[in-house]
Amino acid sequence: MGRHAATPAARRPAPLTPQVLIALAVAAMVLLAGGITWWAVGAGSGNCDGTAVVRVAVAPELAPVAEQVLTDAEGLRPEDCASAQVTAQEPVQTVGDLGALDAGDLPHLWVPDSSLWPARAGHAALETAGSVATSPVVLATSRAAVDALGWTAEAPGWGAALVSEQGIAVPDLATSAEALAALGAVRTSLGGGEDADNAVVQAVLAAERGPSVSPADALAAGGEGAADAPLVPVSEQEVWAANADAEDPQLVAVYPEEGSPGLDYPLVRVGTASATDAAVVDAAVRALTSDAARSAVTEAGFRDADGTAPPGAEAAGIREAAPRSLQLDPAEVQGLLAQLSELAAPSRILTVFDISTSMEAPAGDGTRATLARDAAKSTLTLVPGNFALGLWFFAAELDGERDWTEVVPTRQLEAEVEGTVQRDLLDEELDTIPDRLSPGGTGLYDTTLDAVRAARSDFDPRAVNSVLVVTDGTNEDSGGVDLDELLATLRSEADPDRPIKVIGVALGPDADLGALERIADVTGGAAYSAVDPTDLQTVLFDALRQR
Repeated sequence: MGRHAATPAARRPAPLTPQVLIALAVAAMVLLAGGITWWAVGAGSGNCDGTAVVRVAVAPELAPVAEQVLTDAEGLRPEDCASAQVTAQEPVQTVGDLGALDAGDLPHLWVPDSSLWPARAGHAALETAGSVATSPVVLATSRAAVDALGWTAEAPGWGAALVSEQGIAVPDLATSAEALAALGAVRTSLGGGEDADNAVVQAVLAAERGPSVSPADALAAGGEGAADAPLVPVSEQEVWAANADAEDPQLVAVYPEEGSPGLDYPLVRVGTASATDAAVVDAAVRALTSDAARSAVTEAGFRDADGTAPPGAEAAGIREAAPRSLQLDPAEVQGLLAQLSELAAPSRILTVFDISTSMEAPAGDGTRATLARDAAKSTLTLVPGNFALGLWFFAAELDGERDWTEVVPTRQLEAEVEGTVQRDLLDEELDTIPDRLSPGGTGLYDTTLDAVRAARSDFDPRAVNSVLVVTDGTNEDSGGVDLDELLATLRSEADPDRPIKVIGVALGPDADLGALERIADVTGGAAYSAVDPTDLQTVLFDALRQR
């Protein structure tokens, strides 16, 4: 998925508890710019005045299929003077884009993994035009675990499975429709209401008491046949893909008795296409819902819209027959997430952005500065109102001898300041990033120390308090503290009653990742690298989800 993990030196925190993950499902602090892989297919040639391009954003696991289907599709061939641009993008990132970017920067078509995502897109103009693929949500574990649990002959219900002693590895609810669907399935299978809500809470708390293991590690344990492999809510296609190259597949899908909610991969029209674009958009819709598309999705381990299984289903650890469909109401899932968010503390984050002149360097279709602006604005559309966010900008000697300036004090996003909501204040100031670039260098060390001190003095014991520093350079303020002084001061001033984690993001190849790693070590935070600036969205998203 293009995601860059924290470097080993950063001592990336252990996987978050389900409580925090659930809060993040509502919070989803997404500073987006991409994590994007894209293909251009059917480029125009011949006597074309120009090439009409249909932009298609697709869930990463389905993107290669979309690229295959749209290559040389009718209406998108060179002689048609048309092409398709396929972007592999996490659905939650597209949700953020829909709330922040201009129409010309949005896809014409969007294929997320689940209809739960369009339901989170607020007032965006969306219209579903069919389904490209389906994949039931299952619980993955090892054959040995299924045998030991007695589930070979009779599958458990959703509620019983999620409170079993097997342990659960809950995917990040900020990005995983499968995990959301699994919790929604517990509630739906029990008929809804207060008792069902209590069962969901019980499942979450049971998962928290279980072993701290990532979904990737849990799937690996299942693939190795470990009898204690935790249950992981995943799509059936992920089980198929994990077993595709295995000689003796040990990972299997468990289908709870009430049925399975499904990932429906809806084909969604975004906005209203112009007369020029309408023909190529329609051509892409036809291609993605064609017989050729149905064949391509089953060959990739998905089921088609009618539930037809992929080839070699049983050998790949999944069933030939589609499970009974367990329908979820997206609005009820949203309500459930709002209730569950109360189980976790909100975030209080001081965000600090580099505005030195090196941010003028080209990145994607703009500069690093415009990239940072768009990423932060997209994030803001997804952060809940009870989270607190502040904003600093920094460069060497930006404000007299001081390397930073406070643009917006840290306050809850729903707070009103002189008639303007904090969220809107931040949005307005983020717009100014490209115009604020300073001729000074990068005042990294003094700014980091002052930001940690400011966050500690403004500490909220009810929240997770942190400082996020985004920089594309190295410290260039010779008049301030050096790195050893900074680290020694951070150690001496650390307060276990008011911990402040520093999360550093190195943007581009010139950023001092090594320094950010050492700062992260001292503060218990993490350091991330976005060598390719177009990965900034995904890197920042990962960083902030760790809190």
